[in-house]
Amino acid sequence: MPNQSKTGKLFIVATPIGNPKDITLRALDILKKVDAVICEEYRQGDRLLHKLGIENTLLTLNEHNEKEEASNIAFRIAKGETMAIISDSGTPVFADPGQHLLEQLYQMEIPVSPIPGPASLMAALSLCDFPIDRFVFAGFPPRKDHLRAPFLEKYKGENGPVILMDTPYRLTKLLNEVAAVFGKQQEILLACDMTLKNEHIYRGKVVDILASVTGQKREFILILNLNRKQGRS
Repeated sequence: MPNQSKTGKLFIVATPIGNPKDITLRALDILKKVDAVICEEYRQGDRLLHKLGIENTLLTLNEHNEKEEASNIAFRIAKGETMAIISDSGTPVFADPGQHLLEQLYQMEIPVSPIPGPASLMAALSLCDFPIDRFVFAGFPPRKDHLRAPFLEKYKGENGPVILMDTPYRLTKLLNEVAAVFGKQQEILLACDMTLKNEHIYRGKVVDILASVTGQKREFILILNLNRKQGRS
């Protein structure tokens, strides 16, 4: 039952990006103790908790219902419930739903606390053999074909790493677009299926890596080495 005498709290809990053993002890403790766990999709959330040996109430919050559900969840937390928000994998809110909920909680002065752990972005950056003292997170290119090349063109003048993500089935498409915009000799780091058994890290020219992964459907993060002086190109 909600505690009517005090405000609750939201924990932003990082979960494994692939290997379930990467969960932190603190994350396990929080996910067991909170009144409910907020996830993107019920099926994925239920599967994750099952793998971790946790039973708890699941609430869904995603791009389709966030504006409506965020208010309901914020109200429950304001009444005293504690909740944890997770994404399908990695660190929540980053490139995932949750910002609308955080906005409401901050406005209501409800405490929010991060439970750090696995993050695909930081894992990929740790693999770089070129300077990463500053980088640009470009994120996901537009879905519409005619907008993708102009999106990439905006980063041609950068002097430092540029990080791109996309859905698994667009891996070959994105690499071909990078080759077209930045040139076939563009140096990249491609991290595929990190922490899983079929993990593979590719480092070299986009034209050579394309030859190895064309047609594959894999989770990935792509980092362009646009360092003008320090790069290997």
